[in-house]
Amino acid sequence: MKQVFGVFGDPVGHSLSPVMHNAAFSALGIDCIYHAFRVTPEKLENAILGAEAMGFGGLNLTVPLKEEALKLNFIKPDPLAKKIGAINTVVFGKSGEIQGYNTDGLGARQALQDTGVEIGGSRIVVAGAGGAARAVAFQLASDGADIIIVNRTEERAVGLAKDISTAALPGKISGTGLSGLKELLQDADVLINTTTLGMHPNTETAVATAKELHSDLAVFDIVYNPLETKLLREAKAAGAKTISGVLMLVYQGAEAFRLWTGVEPPVELMKKTVLEALQA
Repeated sequence: MKQVFGVFGDPVGHSLSPVMHNAAFSALGIDCIYHAFRVTPEKLENAILGAEAMGFGGLNLTVPLKEEALKLNFIKPDPLAKKIGAINTVVFGKSGEIQGYNTDGLGARQALQDTGVEIGGSRIVVAGAGGAARAVAFQLASDGADIIIVNRTEERAVGLAKDISTAALPGKISGTGLSGLKELLQDADVLINTTTLGMHPNTETAVATAKELHSDLAVFDIVYNPLETKLLREAKAAGAKTISGVLMLVYQGAEAFRLWTGVEPPVELMKKTVLEALQA
């Protein structure tokens, strides 16, 4: 019988994690299957315990469950996930222990490095204050970037910045509302969108327009469906460098695959599979 893996989220129908991981399992001859499951925050505890009881191999968690998972006392977070304050990967240990990890920050760092973006010393604006923003801001501040978190609800941005600041990371970190985004971007090197703005099916929304961007900026949208979001189209119009969310999806997924299986994943195949699915 195939061992089951999955991604929990709400919404989750757009997720290409099943396509990506099933291609990896198939290529390596591993008898496993990966599905997407719609799970709301209030059902998360029952869903994870149910998955463990049914012998699932592991889980990914997406919006809006990453921070909620850290509140569940039966999950043992690794030090990085605990510091970040969010879990996106769950591993069911053979001893019955349920472990939580966060691979989002590592995925974002690899995506930026792959496209030639210098992280250390950069001024990075992170839009959003959810679980993905936590991971991305923590990782890049750890790598020496100065981070400004902007969010529609300013209190959440300020609170997140304070949370991350307690870790005494090399990079400076602050939080503010969206109202001053245009001015912040004028002095920024990188803009990273961690919100769901522009995600299928609401594809005509974006955190910034071409008028607010500039040609010396790198614009990274972690939304990967559609492949070219409205934000990335606006960035192209401004002459800015664009970075697709496909890269972060693949790299964070590859790290989760290693945690679940102990096997090196076929990263290039995973990337190719996601791109083909988005272009179909």
